Amino acid sequence: MDIHTDEDHDIERIARTTKVVAMVGLSPNEDRPSWGVARYLQACGMRVIPVNPGQAGHTILGETVYADLAAIPKDAGVQMVDVFRRSDAVAAIVDQALAELPDLQVIWTQLGVRDDAAADRARARGVSVIQDRCPKIEFPRFL
Repeated sequence: MDIHTDEDHDIERIARTTKVVAMVGLSPNEDRPSWGVARYLQACGMRVIPVNPGQAGHTILGETVYADLAAIPKDAGVQMVDVFRRSDAVAAIVDQALAELPDLQVIWTQLGVRDDAAADRARARGVSVIQDRCPKIEFPRFL
């Protein structure tokens, strides 16, 4: 069975094994969905590294914010990139993640966000892809 065709199996594996997430588009505003998802992931024991060029150098939820994925230290161990950006930004984010994150295992795009061509590029490199879903909604089924 191709693991990429069994999305629930992928989501369960991701929920149980992911320890470090880079969240692209994480807002410092507690009222924004990205903040709530990041806080939930932290409550699940995951480290969430914020990526937001407008907040670079500040902190969100106790973590230093980076301008982009390339700025995150290579030894940070980022396994998953969670994308809180519009669909038209996904391709560049995926390409940068593939080039810059040696421990990358998962690309996750939030509700309403997808880029099938970028997803295909990531899968061709052995990276799991979940699109148009939210880990805060999906993970409780498995944790």
